[in-house]
Amino acid sequence: METLILVLHVLAALCVIGLVLLQHGKGADMGAAFGSGSAGSLFGASGSANFLSRTTAVMAAVFFLTSLGLTYLSSHKGQEGGVMSTHREAPAGPDAAIPAPTVPAAPGGQGDSKANEVPK
Repeated sequence: METLILVLHVLAALCVIGLVLLQHGKGADMGAAFGSGSAGSLFGASGSANFLSRTTAVMAAVFFLTSLGLTYLSSHKGQEGGVMSTHREAPAGPDAAIPAPTVPAAPGGQGDSKANEVPK
């Protein structure tokens, strides 16, 4: 489920990027008044702007909803099972206690006085 939403999220992001790059800026309308030729386009003079802006709005809404969906799924992921949700029980009693670590003896044995001497 998460993979499907992630793929849809990436596709929506790429579509929004492409649609924004296809649209003309506000200053481009002035060029149409002086014979730029956009009046003879497939959608008419203002039809392409309406189509592109509506499609961009729909894709932005899809992007927003997939973002919310991915956030919801990632926030509830720890409750289903993950690294942080593993529960270990404490030892049952004194028999199950972990023994204390032993410290190794110093080299030369305990009774060797030369091992503790400081060189002069």
